[in-house]
Amino acid sequence: MVTVRPHLWFADDNAHEAAAFYAEHVPGSSVEKVLVAPDGVPGATEGSPFIVEFTVCGIDVVGLNAGSSLRLDEAFSFYLLCDGQDEVDHYWELFTADGGEPGPCGWCKDRFGVSWQVVPQQLEELCGDYTTPANRRAMQAMLQMTKIDVAALEAAYRGD
Repeated sequence: MVTVRPHLWFADDNAHEAAAFYAEHVPGSSVEKVLVAPDGVPGATEGSPFIVEFTVCGIDVVGLNAGSSLRLDEAFSFYLLCDGQDEVDHYWELFTADGGEPGPCGWCKDRFGVSWQVVPQQLEELCGDYTTPANRRAMQAMLQMTKIDVAALEAAYRGD
């Protein structure tokens, strides 16, 4: 059977720490397996976490600690669909704390270097298929935001 899962290279040897953080804070997440590095693996310290298998919100992920030759960037992100402003606020604060970074249009990076799109379901509903003037106003409002503000999206949609 063929399967596909994201494989993330953690340049700061924090795949296990990241997996444990997600398991604690994101529903449907857990650490499944931690394999330690054997002697002779380039970029890895013998006996330290090397390959970490975990789930994030039900998605199987493999994390790799193998030195700093490759770094995570915004070309890959998790799209976290939230149920309203309270959840957006919660996850935004969680991911941008302790060295995380806010970004534009609902994007942020957590302290492990993983990018997230923290998106309220209302954004998808209000932007629709981008064909109506109301949809386009909501999209234009979103493009001016860092953390998504549901009330401001709704006001833009209405033309307030």
